[in-house]
Amino acid sequence: MNQTSNPVRRTRAFFTVYFKEVRENLRDRRTIMTALITGPLLAPLLFVMMLNIGLNRELDKAEKPLKVPVIGQQYAPHLFEALRAGGIVAGPPIANPEEAVRNQDADVVVRVTPDYPKSWRKGEPVQVEVIFDSSQRDASTAVERVSGLVDAYGHQQGAMRLVARGLSPSTAWPVNVARRDQATAQARGVLIFGLLPYFFVITMFMGGMYLAIDLTAGERERQSLEPLFANPVARWRIFAGKLAAICTFSAVSLLISLIAFSVVGHFLPIEKLGMELELGVRFCLTVLVMALPLIVLLAALQSMVAAFAKSYREAQTYLSLLMLVPALPSVLLMALPVKPQEWMYAVPLLSQHLGVMRVLRGDGVTMHQMLFCLGGSALAALVAVLVTAQLYRSERLAISS
Repeated sequence: MNQTSNPVRRTRAFFTVYFKEVRENLRDRRTIMTALITGPLLAPLLFVMMLNIGLNRELDKAEKPLKVPVIGQQYAPHLFEALRAGGIVAGPPIANPEEAVRNQDADVVVRVTPDYPKSWRKGEPVQVEVIFDSSQRDASTAVERVSGLVDAYGHQQGAMRLVARGLSPSTAWPVNVARRDQATAQARGVLIFGLLPYFFVITMFMGGMYLAIDLTAGERERQSLEPLFANPVARWRIFAGKLAAICTFSAVSLLISLIAFSVVGHFLPIEKLGMELELGVRFCLTVLVMALPLIVLLAALQSMVAAFAKSYREAQTYLSLLMLVPALPSVLLMALPVKPQEWMYAVPLLSQHLGVMRVLRGDGVTMHQMLFCLGGSALAALVAVLVTAQLYRSERLAISS
């Protein structure tokens, strides 16, 4: 009877700790707000809202009539007729255009010198100044639009001069560049959502962080670990129950974030940019599978770091520093873009970043890449779990001072 009941009792101890921690932390408003609302819901909403506002502003500058201050419009009436046909509305001249663009009073200013008509009649090259500040990123679309129209007008007039002299316009341009973009519409969507892997990792981290702090440093500070360890239950089973609770909150947080991104992604005007975005069920399931061992790894690392803290506040400081680690792959790949190698899919965090990017591009993750990703992260998670379980065997963990 005892031999058959012991496994049941041991399993019951695990679930008792698990359900106790989940139930108690569901009552904690701070945990709910951080793990299930602020991170997974607010971050996607803010990200897409800011992206939507930025894209709409750029599209307005690229498509709608653009008012541009003009100096010397009377010297080149035909040029400004061409600009007007391209949606450029000539505004009143500015006394100091250089200062105006530096102070962001104008994105771009067009200036024509008084010698323009004389040089034009002689068939000599003329100069049209497009004044702007390249450090103002918000002005880049307006600058490109105005510059492109001026260049197009110049090419058109140059071709007409060649025709008037009995020459083919192609004489002036013996070499033409044929641009063959191999990127698909879905692959171009990565240009906008390149930070999505980082968002998912941070969501998992934040989803379990406060629970990990409370279940180790928090209980240590409240002196509730010592009576818990006094129960006739193996320490590693107590740790397993707590770890499972942390993983549950992290997984739920990630799932909410995936659903939120899949919903709000439909409100982005990416089709106007020639892009596509596929954040459906297949994408969500792939990300969840790749993230499973990473969830355990992050939960174990959080528990390990929090176990060294003697107070809730101290653990909060330690884990805030640990939060910098998930950002490293995204930052490194943005600063040093490299061609993904097969071995990279065995590196935790890096493999998840590369996998999410492949799915976003529409390339998909191959079977051996998925196995590398799961195997490498699972091995790291196992090491972290064993080390943290060893810490739980120490009597010093239950001592708060």
